[in-house]
Amino acid sequence: MSVSTTAAGATSRNSATGELIATYASQTPAQIELLLDASAAAFRLWRATPMHERVAAYRRLSAILRERSETLAALITTEMGKTIAAARGEVEKCAATLDWLADNGPAILADEAVAADGGDQIYVSYLPVGTVLGVMPWNFPLWQVVRASGPIMLSGNGFLLKHAPNVMGSAYALQQAYEAAGFPPGLFANLVAANDTVARVIEDPRIAAVTLTGSMRAGSAVAATAGKALKKSLLELGGADAFIVLADANVDLAVKAGIEARFQNAGQVCLAAKRFILEQPIAEEFTRKFIAAAQQVRAGDPFDPATAIGPMARGDLRDELHGQVERTLAAGATLALGGHKVNGPGNYYAPTVLTGVLPGMAAFDEETFGPVAAITVADNAEHAIELANTSDYGLGGSLWTSNVQRAQRIARRLETGGVFINGYPATNARIPVGGVKKSGYGRELSHFGLREFTNAQTVWAKTVG
Repeated sequence: MSVSTTAAGATSRNSATGELIATYASQTPAQIELLLDASAAAFRLWRATPMHERVAAYRRLSAILRERSETLAALITTEMGKTIAAARGEVEKCAATLDWLADNGPAILADEAVAADGGDQIYVSYLPVGTVLGVMPWNFPLWQVVRASGPIMLSGNGFLLKHAPNVMGSAYALQQAYEAAGFPPGLFANLVAANDTVARVIEDPRIAAVTLTGSMRAGSAVAATAGKALKKSLLELGGADAFIVLADANVDLAVKAGIEARFQNAGQVCLAAKRFILEQPIAEEFTRKFIAAAQQVRAGDPFDPATAIGPMARGDLRDELHGQVERTLAAGATLALGGHKVNGPGNYYAPTVLTGVLPGMAAFDEETFGPVAAITVADNAEHAIELANTSDYGLGGSLWTSNVQRAQRIARRLETGGVFINGYPATNARIPVGGVKKSGYGRELSHFGLREFTNAQTVWAKTVG
């Protein structure tokens, strides 16, 4: 998902028209030195800032995002093609998460007492570690950044953002919001640099750790560099989430949710449903109703309120998705709907449904990051579990059944970071998000995210005299 910035810089284009929005020059070595120095200075100031003052800054930032919602939403829609309604929702989600962090973070980050014998005192303090480099993707230009930086910065750290090149306008708009909220200058800042420069920044002693949301290839490279430098990394590397529908499920509800789970944000969501695994007795009914519903998904101008999905973010991403569809069909799957690029300006791809998809086919094995649904039929529930786990990924998944207790038992057997029963995966400040296997490691949000980049320092005071 993440894209490299070239030595020449970053370019942002309107994904619906192809028109150039802006270009951003890569920072020079001297500029990056100043950036890192400013970040280190801001961190020293911020770590000494009392928690109640940090919380006040978060409340100001939340209010600023809401005040600028229309401007920010329009920027998101223009840069990466998300519908304007979804873009507004993204801005509000950022603000609501900052509110949750302000309300709950101080208690989660407070010293934690440990029972001790005699008059000894033992407690654990959650202390900041320094400036964290965040390598972020384009599909949620604000939310992905706030999801990462929010917990990291409340715990006293700084945040240096390496955003995707096609959403640099959103990156700088967010930096301006942080500055307007009164955060120390340099605490949240943007890095515009090519891959080899990013590697050197990770190795720099002024960077304490790195978090990345992106592709397996990018994650592997970042983790190797961080590991060599003995620095912590957190990776969220996408998924091929299974949407399992068992024979006793409410098919109509599952179809409605499946359409939303697959086609939201034009399918460009890590946690989106991608592999629809249907137990045989309901497979025909679900497939028929799903195809009929997918035919009603309207693609068009993302600023039009009637539009369900806008264009894909970039032309190369659309080409890659189409290649996956063609390879899947060549391997024996059936095209039930769509399967083609939409002629005309913009990066539009027709809502697509593939049936007869099996392990070994591209749409089953790979992450399809676009509006393509792959349908697989399972012989029974055991076979459905086996198929769901037949994946290199393990981010999230859905399980549809009328027997919730049975579903909870099945959930423990699914190799994913999250299981959503009679619902589809979503992120929320209260719950952790992250994966297993090649979907990465570490957790964002909730108390896990607030403590992820902290030094859990043990203090044991023995009585004397």
